[in-house]
Amino acid sequence: MMHPDDIRELLAAAIPNAEIEVRDLTGGGDHFEVTVVSEIFAGRGRVDQHQLVYAPLRAALADRIHALALKTYTPEQWRQRPKSLRVIA
Repeated sequence: MMHPDDIRELLAAAIPNAEIEVRDLTGGGDHFEVTVVSEIFAGRGRVDQHQLVYAPLRAALADRIHALALKTYTPEQWRQRPKSLRVIA
């Protein structure tokens, strides 16, 4: 079981200056949705972007996180999304 703040801290340490939103989807501390917006994703494919997020969570994914829905965006991609779809303020 993990708290969303724990996930946010791990990701913030690995991806500095990223905007990170972590939602516990069930309230049980093991099913999460993570949205990360960062310049580090620019020029990378979706698989590479997701690997950058999975890497700092690898240990948690092995035994504490059962499911992780992941969305990654560059700041430009994020700005182009309709405001109604944005989670991060």
